[in-house]
Parts: sequence; structure tokens; C-alpha cells
Amino acid sequence: MKAFQAYCGVAIDTFLLHWRSTFIVVGFSEKDQYKSAQYTLNLYAPANTTGSTRNAIMTFYRTTRLMLCSAAILSFASSAFALDGNDLLKKINDVYGQQGGSIAATGIDVDGSTVTLKGTSFKPAGMEDSIPLGDITLDGVEENNGGYTIEEIDFADVDFNKDGASVSATDLKLTGVEIPADSSKGDLSSLLYYKSAHAGAVSVTKDDTEVFSIEGADANMKKRDDKSGLDFDAKINGIKADLSKVDDAKTKEAIDALKLQQIDGTVSMKGSWDMGPGTINISEYSFDFRDIGKLNLAFSISGYTPAFAKSLQDALKTVRSNPNQQEAQQSAGLAMLGLLQQLTFNSAQIRFDDASITARALDFAGKQQGVTGKQLADTLKAMTPIMMAQLNIPELQNAVSAAVSTYLDNPKSLTVTAAPGKPVPVPMIIGAAMGAPTTIPQVIGLKVSSND
Repeated sequence: MKAFQAYCGVAIDTFLLHWRSTFIVVGFSEKDQYKSAQYTLNLYAPANTTGSTRNAIMTFYRTTRLMLCSAAILSFASSAFALDGNDLLKKINDVYGQQGGSIAATGIDVDGSTVTLKGTSFKPAGMEDSIPLGDITLDGVEENNGGYTIEEIDFADVDFNKDGASVSATDLKLTGVEIPADSSKGDLSSLLYYKSAHAGAVSVTKDDTEVFSIEGADANMKKRDDKSGLDFDAKINGIKADLSKVDDAKTKEAIDALKLQQIDGTVSMKGSWDMGPGTINISEYSFDFRDIGKLNLAFSISGYTPAFAKSLQDALKTVRSNPNQQEAQQSAGLAMLGLLQQLTFNSAQIRFDDASITARALDFAGKQQGVTGKQLADTLKAMTPIMMAQLNIPELQNAVSAAVSTYLDNPKSLTVTAAPGKPVPVPMIIGAAMGAPTTIPQVIGLKVSSND
């Protein structure tokens, strides 16, 4: 017999191949598996084997060698590139550490691409006690240029009880998570990013009575293709609060008069962040409640770059680390003044759309003074110009008086807008407020309107 030897990475028992009426014995023997990771493949062919048969044997040999080597490479790669759960947790804490928080785990289990943080707790900045989170499961974890990508993070359900009150939350998860390799770089890649966050039902009970609940909440983020920034939105659905069980007599009277025993509504937010100029644009931050109304806040500022955010975090970290809090607060104030120099004000708006709460509020307040809601509204319309006259800004006085009068006659909407002709440095606004407050409306382009 003639022998051919090759080294590969898998040991298999000896077996027989039948090739064109010729028996071929193929033997695999292990050589020092854990040290050199080499195996020997032996092919034995009878001496009278023809040339064509030997060629077939050689083809089989080469093919088998390639297959076994490939299997060996995959086998060893799986071992060599096993996930490091401790490094993953460290990089998560590197991010939270920028804000003074930290996550601790009593144990870390790694099973393929699944990492489980056992018995976790979260300690926010400025708090002595940690918040227990239970087990956190991270599925689809992969290393990515020193950082990590995670398909989904599932949190344990919350069930917390203290002093007769209990809080429960279910179906808490994040998807499309990216953990940065270096959270100190100050760019988009250094941020903790997730594509979506979800919370299921949340309930708060007091003495076995549910006083607050939400049906669910969702938040989404999307990186722009050119990496220039982020777009984001969030919504909390089915917010319910039971105020009927309030004990204080005066408070209960007001709640009953305003018909606020049961509150039901949503909170929504939508905005974007342009990293280059540091422009944060919140187009919607609304509180919309049935039979009350919708309050929407919107604003836009520039200068809030990743570098600015890091400087702000460093300043706060310095304050927290200083045992002399009075001294720390003073130094923080100076640091904040310096940081404000980098910000510019673009615009802002506050708008309220009434859903019948105004009429009830006028009736209730009027009753306290022995008048009707209509009489109280007429009194407020008469007093508004007198109060505004103290500011000595005739243009603003006329605009506010007209808007209030129109709104009280027929409550629909009331809007306060600040829209300067061009972005205004925040220090200029602060200076105007301290030195010449009557110029503020002109500086920020302040306008007031109603029912528009």
C-alpha cells in the first residue's frame, strides 16, 4: 500500500470507501489535539490500483482535506472569537459613566451570541442606592471594531413594592443597539445608539388601587445616511391617572369642579440633531389629554455639538466628585456660563389648544370669588392691558391684550412664539434680560396670538 499524509483539524474514525470494486481504507488519527491542533489523514490504496483510480483517489483526498480544514478553521474561530461579556459590560459603563451612572451585575453568562447579565442594578448619578433591574438578556451580540452591536436587549419585568405602593412594568426592550468602542471621541460613533425602545404596560398602585398607568411607550432613532445627525421620535400611549381618591378636601373640590377625576392622554415628541452645527430641533413635545387640551412645546438651538455635550458631562462629573458641594456649585456655575457662550437661540413656540378646560377653570375660579365664569373672563380682559403696561413695551402690550381678549371670548388656541430674524447668541439674551429687559421681545422676536 502507498500512503499519503496531510495535516488537518478534525479527527474521524477509520472507514472504508468502495471505489470501482477497489476498497480504499481512509484513516484519520489525532495528533496532539489541544497543543498543535494537528490531525493526520492517511489514504491506503492496493498496489494493483490503476492510474485512473489513483487519480480519483487523489481528487477525493484533496477535496476531503479542504473540507476538513475548513471545518477546523470554523471550529477554532468559534473558540478564539468567543464574546467577552466583561468587556461588553465595561464598554456599556464607559457610556453611562459619562453621565455619572453605572450598571453592576452579579454574574455574566455567554452562550454563543447571547449574553446574560445576571442580577443587574443601575446606579444613577447623585443617588446612593442602586435600582435593581434583574437579569438583562442581550441577543445577537457581535463585536464591531472594538465596540458591539446587539440585535435586542430584553429587560426583566419590573415589580417593585415599597410603603404600600407598587410599580410594575412589562415588555421592556431595546433593538438595534450599538455600543461604542470609545465613548470619549465626541462624534456620532461614540454615542450609545438604539434603533427602537419599547415598554409595555406600566402600572402604579397605592393600597391595592391603581392610580397611574400607561398602555405602552415607543421611541425610535435613525442615523442619517451621511452620518450628519439623528432623527428621533417617541410616544407614550394611554396615560391614565385616577385622581378621585385624593384625600385633601380643597384639592378634591378643585378636581371635581374641573372634572379631572380620570385623566387620559398621550405624550409625543419628535425632533432631530444635526451634529455639525450642533442644532437640536424639537418640532413637537406635546401633552394631549382628553377634555383638557393639548400643550405643545417646540424649540431650536445650535451649538450643542458632541464636543459641547462632552464638556457639559465633564463639568457635571467634576461637581459630583467634589466633596465641598458649595464650592462645586460655584465652579459649576462658572463652567456653565462658559459653555453657554457656545449656544445660539434659533426659535421657540408654546401653543395650547383648548378642549374645554378653560371654561371649567373660569367657572371654578369665578365661583371662589362669587362671580360667574363670564364675569371673571371680562375682568381678566380688562386687567391684562394694565398689567402689561408695567413692562413699558407698547407693541407687546397691544399684542398680548388682543390675544387674551380673543381667547377668553372663544377659547380655541393660544400661541407664544419667539422667532428672531437670525439666530441670537444665548449670552446676548441673558445680558438683555439682566440689563435691559424691555428689549427682550425685540431680541427674540416675541409674538403672541390666539385662535390661529
